[in-house]
Amino acid sequence: MRRTWRPDFPLDLGAVIGPLRRGPGDVAFRAVEGVWLTANTPAGPGTLHITRPDAVEAEAFGAGAEWLLDGLPALLGADDDDSAFECHHPLVAETRRRRPGVRLGSTGRVWDCLLPAVLEQKVTSTEAHRSYAQLCRRFGTPAPGPATGMFVPPTPRAVLSINDWEWHRAGVDGARRRALIAAAQVAHRLEDAARLRGEAGRALLRKVPGIGVWTAAEVAQRGWGDADAVSFGDFHLAGLVGWALLGRPLDDDGMAEELSPYSPQRHRAVRYVELSGARKPRFAPRFSPRDYRAI
Repeated sequence: MRRTWRPDFPLDLGAVIGPLRRGPGDVAFRAVEGVWLTANTPAGPGTLHITRPDAVEAEAFGAGAEWLLDGLPALLGADDDDSAFECHHPLVAETRRRRPGVRLGSTGRVWDCLLPAVLEQKVTSTEAHRSYAQLCRRFGTPAPGPATGMFVPPTPRAVLSINDWEWHRAGVDGARRRALIAAAQVAHRLEDAARLRGEAGRALLRKVPGIGVWTAAEVAQRGWGDADAVSFGDFHLAGLVGWALLGRPLDDDGMAEELSPYSPQRHRAVRYVELSGARKPRFAPRFSPRDYRAI
């Protein structure tokens, strides 16, 4: 199935869809000859291929093809309204000027965003991405269509079928394992979060044991393009925001204070900081990833 869509706004495809990528080895996302991504949809698994020579050209495969094409505009930020956003810092204003095509996209689904977000809790990106890729390969389904080597992420039913040894083999510790199992047991109800949106949607996600403010925000940012969902509790984010906007480190409380003028679009401000190219200084060696498979 194919669709051509012409956005009536500037579109930075890479910036909008980039947050869906989970590391360079992501088997559910590929940036080759456009962008390929896989998804679990209400109609079943699907693969979406997006290119942009001029208009956005998309083709989709599998049972979820029609659903993915219907959701293409929202995925690329058509539902995002940034008209009320005000820049309160020169860095934010300059990035917004240089990157007019930055928008917040919405997948319209919760589970596919929740699974990798839980895996990223309190571990390095290397550990989380390795576990996610392995779970997709072993318990996901091969991507419909010509995307050889890609996989659709495991469904909630598939996650509930994973035994202890397989969790250990994928390098997933007990806390993240329990959170994923608890979420999988009520996954059909959690999809309502994308309909509720905003704080109500995030609050619904936090009812699941093991899902806190950080995880709920990570899901909200991608699932429904939540412009105010800040990832408080992130190991790096407060430091990045502090150095970028103030030239000094901040903790979460300090970041909340610094971002308060941007409410209710604090995540949008953070996104501009991330895309500005600003980096915080490094004062120590990188944290060494752990391998729970060796424990």
